[in-house]
Amino acid sequence: MNYAHTITSALPFEEAVTKVREELASQGFGVLTEIDVHATFTTKLGDESANALGDYLILGACNPRLAELALTADPDMGLLLPCNVVIRRDPSATVTTIQAINPQTMVQLSNSDKIQDVADQADTHLLAALSALKA
Repeated sequence: MNYAHTITSALPFEEAVTKVREELASQGFGVLTEIDVHATFTTKLGDESANALGDYLILGACNPRLAELALTADPDMGLLLPCNVVIRRDPSATVTTIQAINPQTMVQLSNSDKIQDVADQADTHLLAALSALKA
């Protein structure tokens, strides 16, 4: 099993970030956290490291209804929440890469039978958001 769903988009990085936020919202996800890895590298490691990395943003997306189901079924699932969505563009790239965690990862790590249903629902919504970005 691949732990990530990955697509590429011809959209420039900033436009891709905007579209990802819109599509996640249309699927019931809010963004709880945001990590600008490029900015962190600039601050902590210097411009050379940041520029070698390129644009790289990690969004912590959460669908509250699905989070409630997951945490009720298995409180340890909080270790895997929120769902990470990465938008990145290498300095030499002609496309922006967009990735979302594959929620089926939860199933492999939990002993709760109820997690399969939650993972299936989360997977459906995340894949719908990614699919809309391809269009």
